Amino acid sequence: MASATSASATSASGRPAVSTRHLRRVLGFVKPYGGLAALAGLALLITAGATLTVGQGLKLLIDRGFVADDPATLDNALLLLLGVIAVIALGTFFRFTLISWVGEKVVADLRRAVFANLTALDVGFYETSRTGDVLSRLVADTTLLQSVVGSTFSMALRNVLMLGGGTVFLFITNPRLTLLALLVVPLVLIPILTAGRRVRRLSRASQDRIADIGARAEETLNGIRTVQAFTGEARAQAAFDADIQGALGAAKARILTRGVLMTCVIFLVFGAVGVILWAGGHDVLSGRITAGELSAFVFYAVVVASAAGALSEVAGDLYRAAGAVERLVELLDARPAVTAPAHPVALPEPARGAVRLEEVVFHYPSRPDMAALRGLSLDVAAGETVALVGPSGAGKTTVLQMLLRAYDPQGGRVLLDGVNLRDADPKAVRGRIGLVPQDPVIFSADAWENIRYGRPDASDAEVRAAAEAARALDFIEALPEGFGTFLGEKGVRLSGGQKQRIAIARALLRDPCLLLLDEATSALDAENERLVQEALERLMQGRTTIVIAHRLATVVNADRIAVLEDGRLVATGTHAQLLDDSPLYARLAALQFGERSTLAPG
Repeated sequence: MASATSASATSASGRPAVSTRHLRRVLGFVKPYGGLAALAGLALLITAGATLTVGQGLKLLIDRGFVADDPATLDNALLLLLGVIAVIALGTFFRFTLISWVGEKVVADLRRAVFANLTALDVGFYETSRTGDVLSRLVADTTLLQSVVGSTFSMALRNVLMLGGGTVFLFITNPRLTLLALLVVPLVLIPILTAGRRVRRLSRASQDRIADIGARAEETLNGIRTVQAFTGEARAQAAFDADIQGALGAAKARILTRGVLMTCVIFLVFGAVGVILWAGGHDVLSGRITAGELSAFVFYAVVVASAAGALSEVAGDLYRAAGAVERLVELLDARPAVTAPAHPVALPEPARGAVRLEEVVFHYPSRPDMAALRGLSLDVAAGETVALVGPSGAGKTTVLQMLLRAYDPQGGRVLLDGVNLRDADPKAVRGRIGLVPQDPVIFSADAWENIRYGRPDASDAEVRAAAEAARALDFIEALPEGFGTFLGEKGVRLSGGQKQRIAIARALLRDPCLLLLDEATSALDAENERLVQEALERLMQGRTTIVIAHRLATVVNADRIAVLEDGRLVATGTHAQLLDDSPLYARLAALQFGERSTLAPG
């Protein structure tokens, strides 16, 4: 994933370096549940040991029961076998339940850790990342890892034990045949090691293609109104189908590689069993070994062969998980570009909201060659209302991003109440700021929770008071369940003006010393604009306010208007002063009000 903050290692080709060390990193999440994992391991040892004793029972059953024609031995062998089966069944129950629960807990902790890091990353990370890809890593990749920790890993350990234990019993039963069997081991390891690397690469590619599907679906569904308005359903479907085909292609290559790997291993292993059975049969006929010994040897050979075959399949799952883990570790290792200093400077009390920008230079991470701000300097006194105007791309919204410390400038300083924001804790800075954006975020919750987002500890009475001050009380109480009404995903049950008033109520409840209004009325009709403007006037009282507006009629009453162009401050003054002193402002006013604005401050 491309990211300005990603700390993942890359290969010479620019792709993330592939390493199974990432699996060991994630296994660190197992440590808090070491006790449960140890119990699961004990159950695994018991079941593996019990399974391996079946071969010895089989030897006794044939040599002392069938060959010696002893019914009592046959009866005792059956009882012993039933006892061993009971041990295996109970051991398997405890192994499965314990390790599955450990897998659930580990993945839950991993998801928490990844999500916590995602919420701590600066907005620059999301400027260069796809939300759908991030969500795919958080959900799909962790689900894949869950199956590995909760199932595949224990299966791998079980088969390793069976392989090792079976090999030991093979030597005990017949060393000569065992040495013959071991000749096939290098032939088995070669395809596992060779194809395994390819499976791991293809698994990473497959997960990336699945992320493409998620990103495409997320983008299309978020913009479904635009898609339908422009009859783009067929184009959206075609693009989605292309992503599906890409994922299918990557999956096909991975499946074929794993299939070839499993086929080779199974053929070699069980072919070796056949050869050993042939050789052992001749030994029985010549009297060098008993029929019971051959039966036990074949049993252990099948156990070893089955374990080797299962390990080839498990190895594919582990390699596939390695690809998913790499993607998760990239998110865990990503570090925000904006962080609190080791010893942050405390903001002064009481909060005043005085703002100062000194020769600020800034380039967005996605546009490093294009300056968004070019030596911008601006003073806003405590309690003053300053409007930022200028053409699109002039740097107005970037000024607000600097104040929120979403980014740090590459040059100059940004100060709040005399403190350089680089020296302060970003959370402390943002705690003194209220934001009302052009497109307010409404969470999938009720009105209580959406307004209380401004101050989580606020009482119901305070929430209602904020809603009333924001001119939102009437429409909220008219909802089916009042403040308890679910507002829909992204507030789909509300109009644009209602969303804005919810956002204003949220900012009022926060009671900030500095208020940032980012074109809060630009997308509203006249009636809603009037209601929102009334709410904003209440919100602005007694606070430092910085307003961004394209519609100059909404800012003519500001204490000062700052005109920005191409990332620079080109003029400041009142509406009347700028009409005479700023050709750019006069042109903007002429476009909106006529050849010469006669609009006077109210």
